[in-house]
Amino acid sequence: MTDRLILTLAVLGGTGKEGPGLAYRWARAGYHVLIGSRSLEKAEAAASALNERLGGELVRGLTNQEAARACDIAILTMPYSAQRATLESLRPGLEGKVLVNVTVPLGPEISRVSMPPAGSASQEAQAILGAGVQVVAAFQNISSVHLGDDHPIPCDVLVCADSPMAREQVLQLVEAAGLTGWDAGPLQNAMVVEGLTSVLLGINKRYKIRGAGIRITGEPSERRT
Repeated sequence: MTDRLILTLAVLGGTGKEGPGLAYRWARAGYHVLIGSRSLEKAEAAASALNERLGGELVRGLTNQEAARACDIAILTMPYSAQRATLESLRPGLEGKVLVNVTVPLGPEISRVSMPPAGSASQEAQAILGAGVQVVAAFQNISSVHLGDDHPIPCDVLVCADSPMAREQVLQLVEAAGLTGWDAGPLQNAMVVEGLTSVLLGINKRYKIRGAGIRITGEPSERRT
């Protein structure tokens, strides 16, 4: 993988809740970060706010199309309702790259699991983009209320993809964001990971928790290679 200090990440749809927090953490870790949006003005405003917080010009705001073309790895952080149209328009710029899909297919009752016919939003994204893009599901179970803060986040990240190399790349992004990541297997398993978000949202509501997450217990017998 390209050295982390010169790797460029594009957070597509990055002006919502999840995107700015991830962008902040990666820019702080030394990545070049692009904030993408349908509106250039919104992207530039989000980048400006992050740069003020970071104390330097570390984040750029671009349109989604420009950011997709310019990045090494793209991260999709937008509502599921916008996923298909967005990916269809960005497919040429994403060819040959890794796309980290943070999208969750929430239904009208957000605490009830609701998966699309493809099995998950990430599997649907893979079908839309084709074999030339490696889709990786990750970060669905991390609340935006944690990502925007500087404190350590007591939640783990499950990473699913059909490509072991793509999973490893994204596990490095998880670590750079200050989180613990776990290789959760092929993209088919994303249906479980995405469904957990609805379960966590229900727990938040019932127990008045601000940003419930998951942790994997146990100690690995040996370090991953």
